[in-house]
Amino acid sequence: MADGPPERAELRSIVHTDDMSKALMKRPAGSPAHGVLPGVASFFVPGLGQLVNGEGDKALGVFAVWGIAGLSVLGAIPVVGWAAWAVGLTTHVYAVADGYITGKKKG
Repeated sequence: MADGPPERAELRSIVHTDDMSKALMKRPAGSPAHGVLPGVASFFVPGLGQLVNGEGDKALGVFAVWGIAGLSVLGAIPVVGWAAWAVGLTTHVYAVADGYITGKKKG
């Protein structure tokens, strides 16, 4: 078959757009930036790293918990303000760690 022209099925598999898009999205193995970009994105806006990793539902949940905790700190009764602050900080640390770890796994 190497001497003649390729068959139609072979051409379709070569030009198939899904294969091409997967190849474009795949990062090279051993790249040090696998989880760095999502981790840094989540450092600035919790949930953004999850969005970069393609986890939209998780991104929305992380951002919502962080946002509600942050708003609770601003308007909370002083007795429970520390608890809202702790939830916000914990969510922020989780977002950075999860963005980095998930980015490394998907890379």
